[in-house]
Amino acid sequence: MELNLKKPIVFFDLETTGINIATDRIVEISILKVFPNGNKESKTWLVNPEIEIPEEATAVHGITNEKVVTEPTFKELAPKVNEMIADADLAGFNSNRFDIPLLAEELLRADIDFDMENRKAVDVQVIFHKKEQRTLSAGYKFYCGKDLDDAHSAEADTLATYEILKAQLDKYDDIENSVDALSELSSHRERADFAGFILFDDEGREIFSFGKYKGRTVEEVLKENPGYNSWIQNAEFPLYTKKVLRQIKERMTKPRKVMSEEEKLKALQAKFNAR
Repeated sequence: MELNLKKPIVFFDLETTGINIATDRIVEISILKVFPNGNKESKTWLVNPEIEIPEEATAVHGITNEKVVTEPTFKELAPKVNEMIADADLAGFNSNRFDIPLLAEELLRADIDFDMENRKAVDVQVIFHKKEQRTLSAGYKFYCGKDLDDAHSAEADTLATYEILKAQLDKYDDIENSVDALSELSSHRERADFAGFILFDDEGREIFSFGKYKGRTVEEVLKENPGYNSWIQNAEFPLYTKKVLRQIKERMTKPRKVMSEEEKLKALQAKFNAR
């Protein structure tokens, strides 16, 4: 079954120096852009991460320091990557928890103001785990009847992820063929940032998920301890987490109009529908 699209969707996969969103770097990125009319555009780049690739990472994806030393840095590639994804929703395998957050870090590091406003995220792994509880290679075998011979090649993983999602739509009659529905099915607990340091509570307010202020609203904490934001901004937190905190702080300084209970309910519903 082909995807029912209202706008382009980008399937992508990253190979990296490790799994720390804030400090690790991309060494390979593969993008498959699918348009509503069925046309496709793809590109794969090796990337010089400008840091050493650990042996344990090379053992997974096979990319060595020598292989990428003459390749462009991500900052050099960032405008091209941003151009490909600018008008598109995003999809991947474990992308909500890893690929999208790490890509966001790299783009922000390259001075491109990335965010998820006006776009959806479809995580094929989440759909897979909710339905079958397997891995990418097993999922490719299960849904597509094929062996993923070149696993941990970004291009092979990207193409396999795209094929799996189409096969999932064929297999499960209760999955709606729309990016809105797929994004909803892909979602875990609602997060304000990618890394999960800031969550939304049941009333749609941002709360901290860690440390001494765990469970308390961000606005309450920033009013009580303004220095907490400064500490986070200067510590090794993801750039996107820092961006979210800055936006909340800026929002707090703006005068707010008093809303009726009906307006509050509509605003809360709109916030959840947008994610």
